[in-house]
Amino acid sequence: MDKVYIKNILARGIIGINDWERDKPQDILINIDIYTETREQSAPDDISEVIDYSKVTKKVIHHAEIAKRFTIESLAEDIAQICLDDPRVLKATVRVEKPGAVRFAQSVGVEIERTRK
Repeated sequence: MDKVYIKNILARGIIGINDWERDKPQDILINIDIYTETREQSAPDDISEVIDYSKVTKKVIHHAEIAKRFTIESLAEDIAQICLDDPRVLKATVRVEKPGAVRFAQSVGVEIERTRK
């Protein structure tokens, strides 16, 4: 299996359960590993035959900015589904973090892994 990774996507969106978290957008840090198979295609050199990481990134940022989720777990689930919407994606690992969400911690987050059913 081959892996496409998108590292440190920075989005700003409403996320959290507290009233003050629902007032204004916060930084959300997202990392994605997308697993696919390109071996049969012998290293394709045509963007239409591979995972377009630019399009994935744009969809993820857009969703993070409008979703207004209460938990990072639910946002991670949404992002995994965005990845799996492409039939070439066999598995996605998604890490979502809220920098500065907890005092004395640089970041808190969740990492999930989802596969095509």
